[in-house]
Amino acid sequence: MFSLEGKKALIVGVANEQSIAYGCATAIRAQGADLAITYLNEKAEKWVRPLAEKLDAEIIEPLDVRHPEQESALFDVIRATWGELDILVHSIAFCPKEDLHGRVLDCSTEGFQLAMDLSVHSFLRLIRLAEPMMRNGGTCMTVTFYGSEEVIEDYNIMGPVKAALESATRYAAAELGEKMISVNALSPGPLATRAA
Repeated sequence: MFSLEGKKALIVGVANEQSIAYGCATAIRAQGADLAITYLNEKAEKWVRPLAEKLDAEIIEPLDVRHPEQESALFDVIRATWGELDILVHSIAFCPKEDLHGRVLDCSTEGFQLAMDLSVHSFLRLIRLAEPMMRNGGTCMTVTFYGSEEVIEDYNIMGPVKAALESATRYAAAELGEKMISVNALSPGPLATRAA
């Protein structure tokens, strides 16, 4: 295996032990990286904090990407604590239940906009905040699913949303490649997460 000793990694999207984000955090920590882990809100903190502490996360902070001030506050803490960032893992997606379980054609404007903002644009915002801290290059990763390419039963509006995420990833990768910052979308396949 390779070493991530001394690297600084921000993991966004840990909800519980079945989270893809928690699996990523565990693997990255096993290779020696220092971790910053976020939790969505007070309700989620009681589940996430023990997992973050188990991984010896140096930074444990709230982050609800519906509130841009929390994004800025998180990066202020990272800047004050580490002064740099090497790895960003974005593993969050959301769509209101009534829009998620309905036909793509029936998705409300509000539901579509919220799904795109939280699942796609939040990745771009976090990359933008991470970019100045990745002075020696870095890597930004997000999580996608095959439903972006093929119609998967019951995946519904998240298919088009993940397709947009993958396209945004390609453009961000092209724009940041000259700075030695890679941007990738990971597709781990269907897993028994809470969302699934």
